Amino acid sequence: MNGDADVADAELVQAMAAGDPAAMATLYERHSGLLMGLALRIVRDRQEAEDLLHDVFLEAWRSAGDFDPDRGKVRTWLAIRMRSRALDHQKSARVSRHAGDGGLEVLVDESEVASPDHGRVRQALAALKTDQRRVVELAYFEGLSCSEIATRIAIPLGTVKSRLAAGLDQLRTGMVTG
Repeated sequence: MNGDADVADAELVQAMAAGDPAAMATLYERHSGLLMGLALRIVRDRQEAEDLLHDVFLEAWRSAGDFDPDRGKVRTWLAIRMRSRALDHQKSARVSRHAGDGGLEVLVDESEVASPDHGRVRQALAALKTDQRRVVELAYFEGLSCSEIATRIAIPLGTVKSRLAAGLDQLRTGMVTG
């Protein structure tokens, strides 16, 4: 998404804060695919993901007045809400944490492929070592703690923390320079 679209999204959130349902519909149309993909990756159940998507947009409607465009993009604001709700749901419902072999590359809705950020994220992820990518995926998309990751993949806790830190540092660097 380019800067103009980011500004337009911020304006839509302002309009939502003023009670404009058409702004909500437009924002939903723009971002529901990405958020649905994220929810499906975490909860692995379409009905649950659809319910979470509804909840996230309802929450966005209610808290639109709190959105600060200086703190980030609307897409990020919504994705963080979705990730948080999906992980909360996963933990509270004790949903199976069976880890698939699919990576972060399957997370993003394919309609986002044209986004410059999408390509940069894929490049940064591809540059990670396999062991680093695995712990990043388990932490951020399975919602596992470092100790749970250590148990899941049978490695020491310190190794998990080191791989996670190194992977996140490399992603950060890759996103800045990529």
